[in-house]
Amino acid sequence: MSGRCSEVHSALRELCSRGGLAPLPELYEQLQRERCFMSEDDFCSMILRSPCFLLVRGPHEDGRGGALRAENCTVVGRTSLRLCGSHMSGEPCVSCGKLHLCKHFVYGTCRFGKGRKLCKFSHDLGSEHNLLLLREHNLHLLPEQHLVLLLLQSDPQLLPKLCLHYNKGSCTFSSSCTKVHLCMHFLQGRCMFGRKCNKLHDIDEFARRRLQEDRGLSGDIVRQLPAIYRNIQHLRADAADASKNFLESRCESPQTENSSTICLHFLRNSCRFHSDCRQVHFLLPYRWQRFDGDGWTDLPDMEDIERDFCDPSQSQSGGDWPVDFQTMTQDSWDVRRLSTVSSVMKPPHYTLTTEWRWFYKGDHGTWVEYGQMDEKQRSTSVTSESLEKVFLSDKTTRVSVMKGERTYVISFEDMYQRNLKHNTKRKIRRRPRFVSRAEVEQRLAQERIHIF
Repeated sequence: MSGRCSEVHSALRELCSRGGLAPLPELYEQLQRERCFMSEDDFCSMILRSPCFLLVRGPHEDGRGGALRAENCTVVGRTSLRLCGSHMSGEPCVSCGKLHLCKHFVYGTCRFGKGRKLCKFSHDLGSEHNLLLLREHNLHLLPEQHLVLLLLQSDPQLLPKLCLHYNKGSCTFSSSCTKVHLCMHFLQGRCMFGRKCNKLHDIDEFARRRLQEDRGLSGDIVRQLPAIYRNIQHLRADAADASKNFLESRCESPQTENSSTICLHFLRNSCRFHSDCRQVHFLLPYRWQRFDGDGWTDLPDMEDIERDFCDPSQSQSGGDWPVDFQTMTQDSWDVRRLSTVSSVMKPPHYTLTTEWRWFYKGDHGTWVEYGQMDEKQRSTSVTSESLEKVFLSDKTTRVSVMKGERTYVISFEDMYQRNLKHNTKRKIRRRPRFVSRAEVEQRLAQERIHIF
């Protein structure tokens, strides 16, 4: 989206001034008034391609094949930027791709930023580290209050979660509950009771005091919370499905798959759902694709890209037009990798599941698989398989690891392993075992022999 930076910025600024969300036609009309002259097709392509936006289907669309009209669509602003947890806890941070900011500065309640006593955490959006990240995400021209709004509705660490027990009937923790009590149906625009609803549609006085005193949120942010949580609900929806429906009606692109998982049964030529299958039908257990503005298209030299990706020492694929494995982009195009289900999720007799392996960067720059011997003949207390199981169950958790007499902590969110004693960090990577096209055909042939 390098050619549309000014238009993306204008659309984000308008969205944030409206509370982070705007109807699609109104957003387009506003850009036209600001002399951001684009055709409707170019505007459509920008909204779909930029990671700064999520397209949401109108509430009265039934999703059963009816045409999706542009006037029923809404755009939500978002960002993949996050606040650095290590910085917020005072721990050293190396090669971080997250913002170094004081959490209470974001909340608007830090007591140290403006007085004589300076805050030990950064308040500087213009620091070299932060400004570089903001430029990369096309957010460097946004006013501070707009950036804060995007962070609040995009970063799951910043706000308490909605209380599911409250929405399902009652919360047994009552006044001691640390989660937010709001009607989830109201936030999703589907509450049929309106003012007669027995669930809260706004932050009550008790919750307001608790959020300000215990959580440290400013009064302005607390007043915006129902709208922010509404946007969070939208952002949790299936963005790919929303984009698919819009593309079918507006950009006339072919239908995209409903899932990112490749069907194991199709690989074995035994899927009984055929075209109704919710998983992807493809002849390999992996599939590399690029989003070209109209839909996802297969990349050439797919097997070569996969071979490079399976090597943990590689940050990008080879060739004249490499895929960046860290950002999952090819030049300015978004790239995705589809695959079969992880091998730890199926019994061993399932063929062509994806065997994910976990690596840490060793002392001499080599990548060592967890559970294997390093150059000093030492092994970790966890293996690739055990890490994969924990990762799939909770991608936000941290795992303690022993190697020799030293203790480390693995953070899936940061993809680092930290030494608890010295606060040093090592990068970790999750990469699959390479399976060539020839191996796929051989394994399927062997399976057919066993069947007959």
